[in-house]
Amino acid sequence: MLRGPFKKLAVAMMTAITSIVVTPTTSRADDFHSAWHEENQTLDQVWVGDSYWANRLQDWKIKNQRLECIETRILPYRTVHLLSHQLSGVNAAFEVSVDTDQLTADKVDPKGEVGILVGAGQGKLDHRGAAIIHQYTGEGFGILLSINTQGQVAIKDMNQHGKILASGEINGQLAEVYTINAKFSPVGNGKTRVLLTAKPHDPNKTSLRILTDIDSNLLTGNIALVSHPGTARGRNAKGKKFNAARYAFSNWRGDGDRIVENQKGKIGAILSSQYTLSNRILKITAQMMPVAKSQPERVLLQVLKDDKWVTIQESQIMRPSLTAPFRVTDWDDTKATPYRLLYMTQNIQGKKIHTWGGTIGADPKDKDVLTVAGFTGNHNNSHYIGMGWGAQRKMNNKAHSNWVTGMWFPHKDMTDKVKIHKPDVLFFSGDQVYEGASPSFADRSKLLQDYMYKWYLWCWAYRDMTKDLPCVTLPDDHDVYQGNIWGQGGRKAPRGQNSGGYVHSAEFVKMVDRTQTSHLPDPFDPTPVEQGINVYYTNMNYGNVGFAIIEDRKFKNGCANQGLPSSKTNRPDHYNNPDFDTKGLDLPGLKLLGDRQLKFLNHWAGDWQGHKMKMALSQTIFGNMATHHGPGLNFIIADLDSNGWPQTGRNKAVSALRKGFAFHLAGDQHLATIVNHGVEKHRDSIWSFCVPSIANFYPRKWHPKVDGKNRLAGSPSWMGDHLDGFQNKVSVYAAANPGQSSGRLPADLHDKMAGYGIVKMNKKDRTITMECWPRYAVPGVDKQYAGWPKTINQTDNFNPEAKGYLPEFTVQGVSDPVFKIFDNKSDELVYALRINGQKFQPWVQAAGTYRVEISHGKKKAEYVIDSKTDRMQGRKYIVELK
Repeated sequence: MLRGPFKKLAVAMMTAITSIVVTPTTSRADDFHSAWHEENQTLDQVWVGDSYWANRLQDWKIKNQRLECIETRILPYRTVHLLSHQLSGVNAAFEVSVDTDQLTADKVDPKGEVGILVGAGQGKLDHRGAAIIHQYTGEGFGILLSINTQGQVAIKDMNQHGKILASGEINGQLAEVYTINAKFSPVGNGKTRVLLTAKPHDPNKTSLRILTDIDSNLLTGNIALVSHPGTARGRNAKGKKFNAARYAFSNWRGDGDRIVENQKGKIGAILSSQYTLSNRILKITAQMMPVAKSQPERVLLQVLKDDKWVTIQESQIMRPSLTAPFRVTDWDDTKATPYRLLYMTQNIQGKKIHTWGGTIGADPKDKDVLTVAGFTGNHNNSHYIGMGWGAQRKMNNKAHSNWVTGMWFPHKDMTDKVKIHKPDVLFFSGDQVYEGASPSFADRSKLLQDYMYKWYLWCWAYRDMTKDLPCVTLPDDHDVYQGNIWGQGGRKAPRGQNSGGYVHSAEFVKMVDRTQTSHLPDPFDPTPVEQGINVYYTNMNYGNVGFAIIEDRKFKNGCANQGLPSSKTNRPDHYNNPDFDTKGLDLPGLKLLGDRQLKFLNHWAGDWQGHKMKMALSQTIFGNMATHHGPGLNFIIADLDSNGWPQTGRNKAVSALRKGFAFHLAGDQHLATIVNHGVEKHRDSIWSFCVPSIANFYPRKWHPKVDGKNRLAGSPSWMGDHLDGFQNKVSVYAAANPGQSSGRLPADLHDKMAGYGIVKMNKKDRTITMECWPRYAVPGVDKQYAGWPKTINQTDNFNPEAKGYLPEFTVQGVSDPVFKIFDNKSDELVYALRINGQKFQPWVQAAGTYRVEISHGKKKAEYVIDSKTDRMQGRKYIVELK
């Protein structure tokens, strides 16, 4: 029966029900109909199909030719969004319907509910961003057309947290299966009339229709199915908790002029791809959706030749990472090559082909400038998303009526700006995934699927770039569901993450590494670490720039139980006593990069085959470059999670990199900085650029209490020469410290210094230009963060106080030869550099005998020179390489 004021409303409007305009039944191109019934009857699959997005991955499954919600916990408003069609802003008639079946047998939560959601995102979110709407009601959620476990049929405004706009209650015993049908017809004055019918499939059971008018503007955006388990706040008569309500769906239909098709919104079985190209070896990984094991397990790599797709390689899907990796040797890197990845699924109607592809560009060896775009910290939404998917906000104590979203995924506002720079290489330094509240809590009980759900969001957001550009992606702590990683050689953490090692299973860690790094060039030394966990540190040669890809987490010692003095704070990694001598934390035997990676870096520094310049890529920089942490920006002396500790390991890493005059690009710190690092003295080693976070919830700041030395007149005290919290020598040139309001909405995003970095490696003049762009900034129109851009010379990455010079060399017959300077006694590489031109006078840091090796390709010449011999000073060598 109808209740309360809705009874009068319904009586008054019953005569209007017959005036509802029913949308034509003639099939239109923009109509949709679910195809789950076309799947094989035995199919049991987590992936719900190419036209849908499930929240969350682990909450849904195709089974018995229908869609079923399989989550048994009380997690509100599980949704499956339609990707192939949306509701347009045109105020026109349309109709949606679905068959529903309650799966929960008994003791069902009385607040359990099932229905269709319309207008999710209100057309103000990208359809991908709107597709994440679930769990939290509030502005932007949509209008819910539902029936609950007690037989209440309702039209609810979920933008107002479930405000009932119309409702009625079915008399008599409820049916097991209902068709929920809603007809929408414009009635003028910006209103649309909604006729909702709950019709039982059992002809002996009661059906119900309710009617109301709503604002037509609320009906723009996504369409979704909803299975709501209830609230779990009540108990039955025997005192036992209610079971979560769960529902199955089939025969989902929609038609009418307001429904528009968006076939580009669909996701096939192949979600995305990542690739690298190095030394004519192409490695590419297809990221698959969770297709059933009963489906085919092979993926094809095809290239376009003479207007025909030709298969050049096959790969088997690897589980649980659901990746299909390819490795192609002797790749023709002189031309751009269109490619596609192909996979076929089977159903009762036959085979269905799924493809994803792009273009493998030519190796840009001849470009004067190689542009690298750097990213870190991929938060998808505000932590305040529970307030609503879009809401009014206050800024500077003034209310803004703008519809301000808390959903930042799919980051299109940023990626559109990045494309303006026309990058040659993409670099994601870590935290592509945040385990908690981005967008859902960390579900460690279903860890592998929970990671894949969040990883898929990253793939979905950036796939239009990664399909066409080489991409280096490095997993960091949150990617493996830890607050910090101290990998300690890959071991199982014995007493939590701070004791060193991985908290979760080796299977999980290997899965994460495989999804993010299996497309990287072959590792320098593929020997696994403990627990059989693989390594990926390697060299990539692209565009005549040598990239060292470093794992600066996997070998580092943990901070607890290592014999370190107590921090006497609530965190063993944070030291706050200003009187504490942090040099005492550099205990013998502690590792940072580990011996294996240091061996690699020393080798890489001297290997200039195909390199004109060098860049190191890693998760974070080699310094403790934040003095203030957290939302309150609390002062902190030293953070062991930074790569400023252990100091001996830090100095070894920096010293290895400077031998190759390598520039360092990294992220992780939530604070963009430019730092010139020092070992023996300030400014004698590499430069680093830490890029800003894509989005930032844990701001940091660089503002030591001691003024910096040797800084420009009038510059802030935090610039110049400093000792970081571990007394490492650092010279700071820029820091995007949080401060005044940006004046942009949402303030929660823009006021915390979000953005990305651009590095331009100019191979012609051997300069390196760093750019730091706020997320809101339009390149060519808006300014960068203060302190950027900054240009340095390649040789600035190793600039010690020279104790002497060897003779000047002039090389004839070739240009840009490689000079390697060795200590002749120890045979240790001092440094190596491909010079720009034909003349070079090597410097040395100490008197002694040195071996100078000059090479160009296979041509080589060697000289042994005693720097202490006076007659050598002023002498010049003419070298003709043969």
